[in-house]
Amino acid sequence: MSNFSYEVFRAVVEQGTFIQAANRLNVTPSAISHSVAQLESDLGFPLFIRNRTGVELTPDGAQILPTVQAILNLEEQLTQIADNINGMNTGRVRIGAFSSVSTNWLPPIILNFKRLYPEIDVSVMQGSFNDIVAQVRTGAIDIGFSLLPADRTLVVKPLIEDPIYCLTATTDHPQNGTAITDADMTDRTFILQRGDYDRDTKAALDRYNVSTNSLAYSIDDQSILSMVEAGLGWGVLPKLALTKLTGAVNVFPFSEPFARTLCLVMNPTTQKSPSVTHMLTVIETFLKAEYGDLCLFDR
Repeated sequence: MSNFSYEVFRAVVEQGTFIQAANRLNVTPSAISHSVAQLESDLGFPLFIRNRTGVELTPDGAQILPTVQAILNLEEQLTQIADNINGMNTGRVRIGAFSSVSTNWLPPIILNFKRLYPEIDVSVMQGSFNDIVAQVRTGAIDIGFSLLPADRTLVVKPLIEDPIYCLTATTDHPQNGTAITDADMTDRTFILQRGDYDRDTKAALDRYNVSTNSLAYSIDDQSILSMVEAGLGWGVLPKLALTKLTGAVNVFPFSEPFARTLCLVMNPTTQKSPSVTHMLTVIETFLKAEYGDLCLFDR
């Protein structure tokens, strides 16, 4: 079995059809079909189920995907090490990030990285915390930004503590004038994002016994702020998410402080590639300059 068969397998998984995989690898669809058939013959079981819209992995195909991805990652790591020995900084870094990191951190991080290593390609996938961890686990991305607690099978590096605040319309203030307490929670509607994004913000509301009937949902951070500004409810957002949002709202702490811990998650195999090592150094430099002693990178 050649590594080209593995490349084809990964491309078909990522693209969803043989034709799109052929376009991705710049080969003919018949070459893709032949390679998949040969790999299935070598392994002794089918990898894909064909349907009207394309293909999807069989359970057996899904089981071998992480191993195939690991083999391809190791081959790329070997190429990068050889290039570095020969005086070239080449390769790629695949980053997974949620929205507030994509907006606030990644632009300066990637800009600094490209100045130092212009020959290394950088790609970014934005998704939920669960999506990012899953992609790191399979080796589909190299560095993921997520939250603690994280998957213990991965390499995890804490980054910062990100305080969580309550947003109110400009006409609304807590009774004590400074912080949100239990006394302020009566008959309030709180606007959150759905899914795993809100596990820490929801924990703050659980502390104040806010019922699920008092929760409304929005699609992103800016939408939450806009709904709060319009007086449709109060919002709960971390400090990082508020950095570049616009709107006339009040921002108050809770009487009991809440925070989420941002972290990096990496696959133990892809972590060792030179391009990932370079990116980690740039990320660390950025965070230490931005947060000083609050940075948790080395702890």
